Amino acid sequence: MTEATARTVANVVLVSVGVAAAFVILTNPPLRRLAMRATRLWLGAAVPAYLLDQTKRAWVESRQAA
Repeated sequence: MTEATARTVANVVLVSVGVAAAFVILTNPPLRRLAMRATRLWLGAAVPAYLLDQTKRAWVESRQAA
């Protein structure tokens, strides 16, 4: 098996597992609520942290350029 074939097979397997997991989550109301809560928590923590980091980085770089 070549490397390209192995990558293709791995990608197909990962996509299949992702689709199956999404189907199970979307058809099961308790899992759907859990997934929505987890998404809200992740977005509520990750996005502000990313924006704060980018602001701090821009601040530091603007001082070095001056």
